[in-house]
Amino acid sequence: MTEKRKIKRALVSVFHKDGLEDILRTLHAQGVELLSTGGTQAFIESLGIPCCKVEDVTTYPSILGGRVKTLHPKVFGGILGRRELEGDRQQMAQYEIPEIDLVIVDLYPFEDTVASGASAADIIEKIDIGGISLIRAAAKNFRDVIIVPSKSEYKPLLELLQKKGGESDIEDRRWFATQAFGVSSHYDTAIHAWFEKA
Repeated sequence: MTEKRKIKRALVSVFHKDGLEDILRTLHAQGVELLSTGGTQAFIESLGIPCCKVEDVTTYPSILGGRVKTLHPKVFGGILGRRELEGDRQQMAQYEIPEIDLVIVDLYPFEDTVASGASAADIIEKIDIGGISLIRAAAKNFRDVIIVPSKSEYKPLLELLQKKGGESDIEDRRWFATQAFGVSSHYDTAIHAWFEKA
């Protein structure tokens, strides 16, 4: 069973914007609705591509100096909702939770910040919370969602979009999830190492 899924809505929230333009233009051409936050949203709109603010979905602004942007049931429900379960679908409809089929996210540059000799306070602020949570949620629900956890997966995603027209098989989504857990594991290992030395 291939368990094909069509990308209809994508959440894009990245620290590094380079290499993203071709993907965004392809998604837009394929009729995918884009959701985003802050600087990424401004970047998408600068390309002439319409983009819905995450805060318009959640009805909450970015708060606590940007520490809380995507951490909301309407975002995580849209990623974690199991499309094959009637109960999940009913609750998503009840609480007006939009299905999110693709998550493109990267993580704050923790290791680069440590290497730069930054202060402990600056290093702490580069411990990503929303991004790592999005990666884990989308990877967990790989039966329904594609997760792109870093720039390294941009090329495979673009190839998938071009070859399959925005559709994916379960094998495709599992591959991206595998990369995602590799990214999250490396990231937490680096944070752990810093805390041990600090």
